[in-house]
Amino acid sequence: MDQLLVKDIARQRIELLFEMADKIYRQYPDLAQRYIDLARKIGMRCRVKIPSWLKRRICKHCKSFLIPGVNCRVRLRTNRFPHLVITCLKCGRQMRYPYKIGGKSAKKV
Repeated sequence: MDQLLVKDIARQRIELLFEMADKIYRQYPDLAQRYIDLARKIGMRCRVKIPSWLKRRICKHCKSFLIPGVNCRVRLRTNRFPHLVITCLKCGRQMRYPYKIGGKSAKKV
């Protein structure tokens, strides 16, 4: 029972740190990056997965906090399969995330 409480508190803290980083990024980008680093450490220490909708806000290569239009570029592509391409403008790495069209699976198109 105690472990479930710890994991629930960790999830809440992770979400709160992401919200705080989002609000403060324009004035203090270094502080926002510190919040994201803390959220990742909390997730690793408590063995809690960061939700996918928040995980996409972190560069998989340089671990920087991504804000569309500020330090990353977001494009929709349909070559081979429909996917979202997020390009980190700090390290140049591209991350691809498949998406569905009209309720069909992205792999069947």
